[in-house]
Amino acid sequence: MEPGLTQHQITVLLIDDQPMIGEAVRRMLASEQDIVFHYCKDATRAVEEAIKVSPTVILQDLVMPEIDGLTLVKKFRETEATRETPMIVLSTKEEPTIKAEAFALGANDYIVKLPDRLELLARIRYHSKGYINLLQRNEAYKALQESQRVMAKDVAEAAKYVQSLLPEKLKKGAIRADWRFIPSADLGGDTFGYDWLDDEHFAFYLLDVSGHGVGAALLSVSALNALRSQSLPQTDFRNPGQVLTALNRAFQMDQQNGLFFTIWYGIYHKSTRQIEYAGGGHPAALLRTGPTVEEAKLLMLESEGPMVGAVPDLEYRTSTCQVEAFGMLSLYSDGVFEVERSDGSTWPYTDFIKFMGEAPLTGEQASMDRLIEYTKVLGGSDEYMDDFSIAELRFLPPE
Repeated sequence: MEPGLTQHQITVLLIDDQPMIGEAVRRMLASEQDIVFHYCKDATRAVEEAIKVSPTVILQDLVMPEIDGLTLVKKFRETEATRETPMIVLSTKEEPTIKAEAFALGANDYIVKLPDRLELLARIRYHSKGYINLLQRNEAYKALQESQRVMAKDVAEAAKYVQSLLPEKLKKGAIRADWRFIPSADLGGDTFGYDWLDDEHFAFYLLDVSGHGVGAALLSVSALNALRSQSLPQTDFRNPGQVLTALNRAFQMDQQNGLFFTIWYGIYHKSTRQIEYAGGGHPAALLRTGPTVEEAKLLMLESEGPMVGAVPDLEYRTSTCQVEAFGMLSLYSDGVFEVERSDGSTWPYTDFIKFMGEAPLTGEQASMDRLIEYTKVLGGSDEYMDDFSIAELRFLPPE
């Protein structure tokens, strides 16, 4: 028996209008320490008594003055509390027609009374064992449902907390920022942020923890707090390579229940319009830049390092790119393109890059919303298997 399940005792309820039969059965079972016996002489109270004692098997006579035995079988099967309880009907003789009707109404067994003691015990134990297994399966299923309900509540609360930490969208200033975040049903480990470190340097980053659930969310929040509070020791947060090196040192997977994360971290230099960046196992950021909107080309700012937490004592390298008069950068997690299409295949990453490269840069509808609409159609569902996280930064030209 699984831990936590009720230890049900074999409980017999005999319904028979003849006290001598009741006494005979009681004596047959008296020496069996694991069997509890109950006797009901009044068939009109049989259902009430069954609800009271919760038998694991009911022995019932078919010929009683108060109520027809077959009618009582039907009544037991119509009652919620006894619908699944095994029933052994007792009869004075073998009558195929009556026997067939009893089985049709829901009886589990048929005995010509009184049977041999060993035979009666064997049938009681057999039917009771099956019923007790059913009760325990039902208990386990209810416990699983409750566990899933609690887990779903925890995941929903964790998702709500993660969303509360996401940055405000920037609608004024030299940099405009917008984003979309759709948590998966199981809650992935995505989070992201951006902020001015000083008047010159603007930091932006997105990370994705391996796995799903509350554990992944907690690790992503811990890493996010380390970035937001700039609490990593001996780290210049204007240097992306140093930031990832410090994160890798602080969040080794053997100290995080085997979890690691990917990240892309960038710094925008306001005066030079340069982006310095470093990546650890994360999809490339996409920069569309050019002298004008019409001349903008797509650049892939690749992550060159491995995921954070997997390799100790690793130094991450910083790369640089130039943002021209027009510049828009998309930072995202793999949940935005790892979409299972309705035919079972996965949307190719190259098709995602093409989609993003051809997205209109002007107009009322954001490219992120177009991506959401398109991937929902591709997957044939409004739900995502992984967190859907994407941030879009626009670097306005100097005044």
